[in-house]
Amino acid sequence: MPRLLHYSDIENVYDDPERAGRLAGLLSSLGGPDSLVVGSGDNTSPGVLALVSKGRQALDFFRAVGSDVETFGNHDFDYGPDATRRLVVDAPQTWVSANVRDEEGEPFGSDEGVVPWTVETVEGDDIGFFGLTDPATDSLNPQAAELTFTDPYEAAERAVADLRDEGVDYVVAVSHLGAGDGELAERVNVDAVLGGHVHSARAEYVDDTLLLRPGVNGRTVLEVTLDGDGARAQRHRLGERDAPVDGALVAALRSRLAESGLDSVVGEAETPMRRSEGVVFGGECAVGNFVADAYRWAADADVGLQNSGGIRNGPPLSGEVTVADLVSVVPFAEPVVVAELTGEELLTAFRQAAGGAVDFGEPHWWHGHVSGATLRWDDDRNDLDGVRVGGDPVDPDRLYRVATAEYLLHSDHEFPVIEQRHRAGEYGIQHEILAEYAREFGVSASVDGRIRRPTSE
Repeated sequence: MPRLLHYSDIENVYDDPERAGRLAGLLSSLGGPDSLVVGSGDNTSPGVLALVSKGRQALDFFRAVGSDVETFGNHDFDYGPDATRRLVVDAPQTWVSANVRDEEGEPFGSDEGVVPWTVETVEGDDIGFFGLTDPATDSLNPQAAELTFTDPYEAAERAVADLRDEGVDYVVAVSHLGAGDGELAERVNVDAVLGGHVHSARAEYVDDTLLLRPGVNGRTVLEVTLDGDGARAQRHRLGERDAPVDGALVAALRSRLAESGLDSVVGEAETPMRRSEGVVFGGECAVGNFVADAYRWAADADVGLQNSGGIRNGPPLSGEVTVADLVSVVPFAEPVVVAELTGEELLTAFRQAAGGAVDFGEPHWWHGHVSGATLRWDDDRNDLDGVRVGGDPVDPDRLYRVATAEYLLHSDHEFPVIEQRHRAGEYGIQHEILAEYAREFGVSASVDGRIRRPTSE
């Protein structure tokens, strides 16, 4: 019986070489001649090492675990299509992508070996794999704006038909669609969907198709067994299985970190700043206030605004804090910009921080952190109940300078009221601004009532 070892969205696991080595050791301990190693996207970026290496630190991991099949996530284009193409050439696995088109409208990466589908043979069984990427990637990631992401379901129907014509024993979707995996299972006949993109874990059947997501940052590997009765999965959590640490991978990543020059200390966090998913999306938090304060300070703006999704999960900022630590908080090579918004537009932006207004995540999540403003959210009315900027009520007709990540000018998924036309200045790369602010004011922030919600009171 063939087995698939599934990982996804490991993102900044490389910034902790020991953890990356344990993940590689876990995959290797589960491997064997009856298994294939499969990744479903966002396994090259973001992170400190990703920023320094343009995603190429992932090659160390891919080679260590003997990765066999991979598809593209939105973050795999963080350094532009050409960097992605170069990585594909040097990676050991087969990259499958059925719905990504290049700048000329041709299948992305075909000259570098990317294929819409592939067939792998394991112990006499032929397994067909095809890859899908979120069609919103060109709006999620400005570096992918020149690419086209076609309808994934139509692409899946073509790939499945081709694979069935090949006479394969099993068909597996390698998907970075996130919430779209359910519709995928309803529209095509596949044995399993190895998913990613959404960071919460998943293991359930839809129309007899097994839908899986391992979760984020390499916490889990899913072992999928295929046989005549279909697909079933077993979850292996990092640290729960007695697996060796891949020392060679640890050494390679440590070497890359040492060469990065990002280990200088910028300040000390006497009170740890947590940045788990529950904290960052739970409403006002210290790390969110710290980031928003830094943006507002750097741009001398009326308001600082940070999207919750832009603060990456990881260990708390505690004790001596380095530049690398701050890169890990906002690991994107994008500047802080000022957007000039009317008061009415600013109020709309604050409303768009509510979970119900965003097309990903959980309904109870809160998607923004602010500086220079205070706001109260009324769950019963599903609306704001009192907003002040600089201590004064918001004037609907006044222009306000809002310092935020450039990403929000491009994205339609978070704070869509903020658009490119609002751009009024640029003030340096995000993590560099955090470092400057930390050197000036230290690494500290408190929860002081900027955002009041019934769930956080």
